[in-house]
Amino acid sequence: MQAKVKEALHNIWQAEVLDEADKAFYYCIERFSTKYPKAMACLEMDKAEMLVFYDYPAETWRHIRTTNPLESVFAIVRLLTHKMKNCGSRITTLTMAFKLMATAQKRWHRF
Repeated sequence: MQAKVKEALHNIWQAEVLDEADKAFYYCIERFSTKYPKAMACLEMDKAEMLVFYDYPAETWRHIRTTNPLESVFAIVRLLTHKMKNCGSRITTLTMAFKLMATAQKRWHRF
């Protein structure tokens, strides 16, 4: 069942236009509200935030939809802080993680 919910959610945020996303959204709510009432209520509550990227030009959607830039930053931080786990204080490790993220931020696209 989780694969079906995932597919339904994917259909929402991969829709070509907002009208299609709305239809996919309400189809998902209708289809899964009985089995997952709390999750669907949460989804309904956050609909506006979930679909706000449709307010931006279509060429930016790919960048807005993905979390890959964040995931790659945290992967580097996780790797390096894991290696430094026994090499210094907690403050040193947090400072290094902050500096790594600040450096990575300079390469992020701004809209």
